[in-house]
Amino acid sequence: MEAIAVDWSGDARAARRRIRMASAVPGRLVEVRAGLDRDGVAALLRERAASGPVVAGLDFSFALPAWFAREHGCADVAALWDLVGREGERWLRECRPPFWGRGATPRPPLDPARPPFRVTEEAARADGLAPSSTFQVGGAGAVGTGSLRGMPHLARLRAAGLAVWPFDDAGAATLMEIYPRVHTGPVVKRSPAARREAAGSDPRIPAALLDDVVATEDAFDAAFSALAMAEHLDELGSLRAAPPERPEAIEGALWRPRP
Repeated sequence: MEAIAVDWSGDARAARRRIRMASAVPGRLVEVRAGLDRDGVAALLRERAASGPVVAGLDFSFALPAWFAREHGCADVAALWDLVGREGERWLRECRPPFWGRGATPRPPLDPARPPFRVTEEAARADGLAPSSTFQVGGAGAVGTGSLRGMPHLARLRAAGLAVWPFDDAGAATLMEIYPRVHTGPVVKRSPAARREAAGSDPRIPAALLDDVVATEDAFDAAFSALAMAEHLDELGSLRAAPPERPEAIEGALWRPRP
């Protein structure tokens, strides 16, 4: 089985320049690839799924908080993705609450009945990580734009036969949500020197790929995420869908290696 990690981009104009895809097998990075836009990533994932077992991690939120889905009449994630496909660009353009961060739109006051984070993000934050709210669509660390533009791709890839965890059991080709900081550790990624030091001392990274890995933060994230996934292929191949009563069944979940 091949492990693929994709560092996604919300900005359509910058997607081809910023997106990086990396692939790995246990103990070795195989490829770091640039030049793909979001449609190109989706096409590549369909191609790899057709040629053999693959698991792919994408670094955007696969869904929105359960309360948001319920308020919009969505009983499952397929309905939510359909809604995002129809309304997502308008949400981004207007940036009305609960969305925030674009232009002068401030973060809405906290409403305990309508929390900004999914259960999986709250769990990550309790463990000292700092995932952003999917409702943040602008500003430093914003993940919302890429997520809203990624969810329709998930719907199409699922329709093409790829499993999307935790909404589906893992299959021959499985997509999952990743948070690269889990896999890179505390390295200061914005520093080219720090990226090179971390990657250059990792025996899993061939010398021929070192410059590609450290070229950008996006490449670094993709490479280390793919390597981490490749170390857990047995676990990834046996993942099961969240029970329907669990919030993850409609909100999705970050994949983090078992302790």
